[in-house]
Amino acid sequence: MNYETGSFTQDRLDGPAAPASTRRRWIIAAIVLLAIAAGAWAIWGRGGKEAEAAPTPSAPAVSVVVPGRSTVDRTIAATGTIAARRDLPVGVAGEGGMITRVLVEPGQWVRAGQVLATVDRSVQTQTAASLAAQVQVARADLTLAQAELDRAAQLVDRGFISKADLQRRTATRDAAAARVKVASANAGEARARNGRLDIRAPAEGLILARAAEPGQIVGAGSGTLFRMAMGGQLEMRAQLSESDLAGLHTGARATVTPVGQSQSFAGQVWQVSPVIDQQTRQGIARIALRYDPALRPGGFAAAQIVGGVSQVPLLPDSAIQSDEQGSFVYVVGKDNKIARRGVTLGQVSDAGVAITQGLNGTERVVRSAGGFLSPGQQIKPVRAKA
Repeated sequence: MNYETGSFTQDRLDGPAAPASTRRRWIIAAIVLLAIAAGAWAIWGRGGKEAEAAPTPSAPAVSVVVPGRSTVDRTIAATGTIAARRDLPVGVAGEGGMITRVLVEPGQWVRAGQVLATVDRSVQTQTAASLAAQVQVARADLTLAQAELDRAAQLVDRGFISKADLQRRTATRDAAAARVKVASANAGEARARNGRLDIRAPAEGLILARAAEPGQIVGAGSGTLFRMAMGGQLEMRAQLSESDLAGLHTGARATVTPVGQSQSFAGQVWQVSPVIDQQTRQGIARIALRYDPALRPGGFAAAQIVGGVSQVPLLPDSAIQSDEQGSFVYVVGKDNKIARRGVTLGQVSDAGVAITQGLNGTERVVRSAGGFLSPGQQIKPVRAKA
């Protein structure tokens, strides 16, 4: 009895407990599976749908301009030297001699005929005095001959003097008059020679250089003693290529800036070279300048010459891109997609960059931020003022 009772009691304790434990394990396993399924659905199911449903990113808004066509000056850059427009070499006009005084210095303004230097004339002065005395002698002879002729003319009617004597006295008077003219001419020649001993300015202008000193012996073969700019007129001789000379004309405006100076000087092209140098393939445009102490002949200068006007598109500098293939811009098409367009740049000014080739002015051009875009990219163009 006791055995059976004990066995029954153990069956009652162990029998029902086993199924309950098993159920708990199944419940826990089911919960874990549900959690895994929910996670998988959240990752692959819901996430995939969200990815599919995610909207496409909106196109960026980019400023564009339509440049049109503007009138711009055709500017030619050139370099060259400053020189006298009419460089006058001054030397000895007479027989020369020893220079006694030099009266001018480089940079000094002189009048036409002003004495620049004097030459010793001690011998020439005595010669001139001698010739002047001969003139006086010849005039005295003429006076005596004329008086004798007048007395003879009064006596010939009375028969005291023959007509032949009268004619001789007339010839003597005429010879004396001729000798006066010869002596006067010799004296005048001497005075002219003495006047040519002084070295004088042939015209009004500016003394540029001096090569004469007191005590120097000069003559007809001494060469140039002074150089001067006639009227103080200066010019810049700008070196230009054949293509630049082709469209250049006299009267074109120019701005000249000497090297080492910030000051610029207004000028005008007064002559365009009719020939081209066969070696350099360049010609010279001569730009007339007014006299200014800051302009030094022989100095180097740069010039900006306005060679005409043209109608071209103008773009801001921010619109221009460049790489190893050259300069380009981004043009917006009808589908708002950008495309690369190669361009040729012209003059750069405060108004913008002139485009000589590549655009006709009606295109929509990306104004800025071109470095962040790429060809084929779609944008939202926002038109800005050109």
